Amino acid sequence: MAMTRELYRILGTKYAPLLIRRFSLWSTKKDPDLESALSRNKRWIVNSRLKNIILRCPNQVASIKFLQKKFKTLDLQGKALNWLKKYPCCFHVYLENDEYYCRLTKPMMTLVEEEELVKDTQEPVLADRLAKLLMLSVNQRLNVVKLNEFKRSFGFPDDYVIRIVPKYSDVFRLVNYSGRKSSMEIELLLWKPELAVSAVEAAAKKCGSEPSFSCSLPSTWTKPWERFMEFNAFPYISPYEDLVEGSKESEKRSVGLVHELLSLTLWKKLSIVKLSHFKREFGLPEKLNGMLLKHPGIFYVGNKYQVHTVILREGYNGSELIHKDPLVVVKDKFGELMQQGLYEYNHRRYLANLEKKREKGIESLKPVVRKKDRNHDRDDVDEEENHGDRPGGLFDPEERKRFYQILFSDTQ
Repeated sequence: MAMTRELYRILGTKYAPLLIRRFSLWSTKKDPDLESALSRNKRWIVNSRLKNIILRCPNQVASIKFLQKKFKTLDLQGKALNWLKKYPCCFHVYLENDEYYCRLTKPMMTLVEEEELVKDTQEPVLADRLAKLLMLSVNQRLNVVKLNEFKRSFGFPDDYVIRIVPKYSDVFRLVNYSGRKSSMEIELLLWKPELAVSAVEAAAKKCGSEPSFSCSLPSTWTKPWERFMEFNAFPYISPYEDLVEGSKESEKRSVGLVHELLSLTLWKKLSIVKLSHFKREFGLPEKLNGMLLKHPGIFYVGNKYQVHTVILREGYNGSELIHKDPLVVVKDKFGELMQQGLYEYNHRRYLANLEKKREKGIESLKPVVRKKDRNHDRDDVDEEENHGDRPGGLFDPEERKRFYQILFSDTQ
C-alpha cells in the first residue's frame, strides 16, 4: 500500500495505475505444487558444489581452511567446519597434525561413481540432446560460454566440450569466426531428420492424433481456457522448421520452441534470465516474458528466491516430475543421503541437549532461541534446531517425513 501511494504521488493518478499493472504481471495465481517444484534448496546446491571442489583436490582431500575460502564464492557465511559436520553421511571430517581435513564418505563416493557410470551410458543421449539444441538454433551453432550456463539444466557434464564434441566429429565441430576466446562456438555439421521431431509431435504420434499443445489448467479458469483453445486451433508448427520472421505463425513457433527447450531439460524448467540470453540464437521474441505469461496453460512462471523461472506444466504431476532422467534419479539419491546425515546430526544434538538438561535437573524441554545466537549460515529450512524437540516437531516420524519431502523435493 505504501508503494502504491508513493507511485500515485510521483506519477499522478493518470500514469501510476499503468506502472502498477506492469508490476502485477508477475503476480500470477500461484500453484502450490509447482511452487514446491520450483524450490531451489540452498543446502543441496552448496553440498553438490563442495563435492565437486573436493573431487578436484589432490587425493580428493581438502583442508577446511581451503574450503572456508571457497565459502564466499558459495554465498555462505559462518564456519565451513560446522556446515560439513551437519552431513556426516556425505563428508568425513578428521583432524591431522592439528589441522582439519575433509574427504567424501564411502556412500558418497559410491554415488559419484554411479553418476559417472550414468554419464558414460547416457553419452549418446547427451550427444543427441546437444544436436537437437543446435538444430533449434538459427545458425545451427551456439556460443560455448553461453551454453555453459545451461549445461547442468540439460545434464551435460562439465567437460562436455572435450568429452562429447571430439567423439562425434562427424556431427559437431568447434569454430571461432571472430578469433576472440569468448567467441568459440559449437557448430552442427550433420542434420539428423530423425532428431527433428519435437516432444509434442512424438506424443501425438504415440496417440495417433494431430500434434497440438496440452493445457493443464483447472476447468474453472474459463478465460485462460478460451484463449488456449483459440490459440490451439491454429496448426502446430514444429520448432525445427524454418519460419519467415514476422509471419502470423511466429508466436506459434516461439511457444513450440520454448516448449521443446523445456522438454530437453532434466527438470523441465529454466531460468528466464538465462533463456533470454539466447533470444538471438533461437529467434525468440523480444517480449519473451509477456509471451510466457500469455500462455498459463502451457507454462508456469514463478519467482523463487528472486529468480524468475518458467516450468513446463505437463512435465509435472502435482510437484513430482512425471519422467525422471537417470541423472535425476542419481541426484535424488544424493538428496536422500543428505537427509539421512542431517537427521542423524540433529538427533545426536537433540540427545546431547536432553542429557545436559537432565543433568541440570531441568524438566522443561522448551527451546530458547536468541537472535544474537543465530548463525548466518542458517537458511529457511533450519527448523530442526528451533522446533525439533517439540511434540509433533521434526522428531515426530510423520512430521519429519513431510518436512523432508518438502526440503528435498526436485532438488537440483
